[in-house]
Amino acid sequence: MIEVSVAGSTGSIGTQTLDVTAGNPERFHVHALAASGRAVGALVEQARRHRPDVVAVAVDDCAAELAAELPGGCELRAGTGALESIAGEADVCINGIVGFAGLGVTLAALSAGKRLGLANKESLIAAGPVVQAARRTPGAELIPVDSEHAALHQCLRSGGYSDGLGRPTSVDRSAAVAPRRVDHLVLTASGGPFRGRTADELASVTVADALAHPTWAMGPKITVDSSTLMNKGLEVIEAHELFGRPAGDAGVGIDLDDIEVVVHPQSIVHSMVTYDDASTIAQLSLPDMRLPISYALNWPDRSSEGFGRIDWSESRRLDFEPADRATFRCLDLAYAAARAAGGAPTWLNAANEVTVAAFLEERLRWFDIAEVLSEAMERHDGEMLSTVEDVLDLDRSARVVAAELIAARTV
Repeated sequence: MIEVSVAGSTGSIGTQTLDVTAGNPERFHVHALAASGRAVGALVEQARRHRPDVVAVAVDDCAAELAAELPGGCELRAGTGALESIAGEADVCINGIVGFAGLGVTLAALSAGKRLGLANKESLIAAGPVVQAARRTPGAELIPVDSEHAALHQCLRSGGYSDGLGRPTSVDRSAAVAPRRVDHLVLTASGGPFRGRTADELASVTVADALAHPTWAMGPKITVDSSTLMNKGLEVIEAHELFGRPAGDAGVGIDLDDIEVVVHPQSIVHSMVTYDDASTIAQLSLPDMRLPISYALNWPDRSSEGFGRIDWSESRRLDFEPADRATFRCLDLAYAAARAAGGAPTWLNAANEVTVAAFLEERLRWFDIAEVLSEAMERHDGEMLSTVEDVLDLDRSARVVAAELIAARTV
């Protein structure tokens, strides 16, 4: 029986995680549900269905309402530190919290030496040096849940990297089973709802337009990021943090410039790895986030239940094209932040969260998102990060700058 804690249980990743665990009750027990928001009704419904040991909420003022509705035997935790408290108590914690708010859960799970199924890319992007230190905790495992990074993890495993990162299948590197060296990684992007549109055509797109993703059902923030290609830019930074470390230090030693992005509108090839002998290994499935979630929950095994299964007897096509970096400028902003390193990814991530929120509230035009982020990055002075406090301070500063830039504009 695998004990599972689900952080962000009422969101897209959280609800799909519970679909997976409910489908195999003999293998999984939900130890804890945790939510950062105020979705009391949804959380109560989940608690009644999945009977967790603990329910945690980040806000105190909904505790009384929750306590009156939770099933018997379910412990309630609320307020500061409640979400982090559940991260290290189960065998595996799925972190589906959206945005920078998920950092505490990421650090708590890894510092406790537990397996972390990470869907909260922002915590790794914004606090890379701090998270990398936590990854070195004995017993800690980080299994990516983003479909692209879960695909890379599987492709690296198929190429001889036993944990999907940097440790070879055989201790004897001269043995025949020693892994091939990695030449480059390929992240695929659907292109979002605006693929193929020109800058002029994008001048007046609405929030509803941006949320109409053609292949994936995701939360509003990630869906908007997909529409600007910022999501793919953040995934480039995440891939470099996950797999770009020096060989032998939980990574394959890949350079940032050897992480390529291609647009693949069918969203069937989720990512690829090309080795030094020119062989490319790809992971394919129909779009279904339950597959990478199941992969993280069952690691190092695989589930017997299939998600996103492809019927190869049906006629289908797979198209690939370069990303339009001139129109979708957020992709290059992310590459630039990754090259600058230090606190630049932290700054970009924070500024992006503020600009996306402003767009969703119709205080900022879609086409101005990249402009605000470009101006915000010009104000970053190259701070380096070594502690959680450094990350928090820089995150706050970037949010203030982004808010000021947005306030200076009119919709």
